[in-house]
Amino acid sequence: MNRGSRVERPVVKAMPVCRTIAFNKPYGVLPCFTDSGGRPTLADYIDVSGVYAAGRLDQDSEGLMILTSDGRLAHRITDPRHKLGKIYLAQVEREPTDDAVSRLQSGVMLSGQRTRPAQVRVLTDSPLMPDRPVPIRFRKNVPTAWIAITLYEGMNRQVRRMTAAVGHPTLRLIRIAIGPIQLGDLLPGTWRDLAPEEISQIARRME
Repeated sequence: MNRGSRVERPVVKAMPVCRTIAFNKPYGVLPCFTDSGGRPTLADYIDVSGVYAAGRLDQDSEGLMILTSDGRLAHRITDPRHKLGKIYLAQVEREPTDDAVSRLQSGVMLSGQRTRPAQVRVLTDSPLMPDRPVPIRFRKNVPTAWIAITLYEGMNRQVRRMTAAVGHPTLRLIRIAIGPIQLGDLLPGTWRDLAPEEISQIARRME
C-alpha cells in the first residue's frame, strides 16, 4: 500500500432547498409567469426563482395562491384525492335562497358532471376586503350578497359556474384559504414565505 497516496472521497452535493410561498393575486393578473400578449402575470410581483403555482386562480379572480419549488407538495395540493379544502368568498347577485344554498351544498350539474358536496353559507355582513381596481358590475335594482363556499375539487371556473347554475351569478371572487393556509392580512400583490410548520400542516391534512 502506498502510504503517501490520497484517498479520493465522493463529492456530496447539497440538496436544493425547496421554497414555498403564499401570494395574494390581484384582479386581472394571469396565474402564470409569462404571457405573449403582454398582460400582467405573476412575474410582475414575484421575484423568487424556481417556484411554480400549485393550482390556478382565474385572471378575474383574486386571493390566495401557493407557489412552490417542491413538485411533490404541489401535486398533493392540486390532487383532489387529498380533499384539501379551498375556501372562497363570492359576491353574487341577489341573496341566495335556502333552496339555492342546498343545491350548491349537494352538488350541481356542470357539463354533465355533478360537483362534489360543498360547504356553503350566506354571510350576514360584507367582508372587509380591499377595493378591486375594476369595480364590479352594479345594477341599481339588483342587490348583492356574499357567500363563503368551500370546495374539495378544482373544475374550471367552478364557483362561477355553480352560482350561475342556481341563479346567482358571481360578481367578485376571492380565495381566502387553501387547506390550513390563510390569506390573512396579505395585501394584493404581496407574498410571504410559508413557515415549516405551515408546510407540515398541509402534509398532515393530506395523510
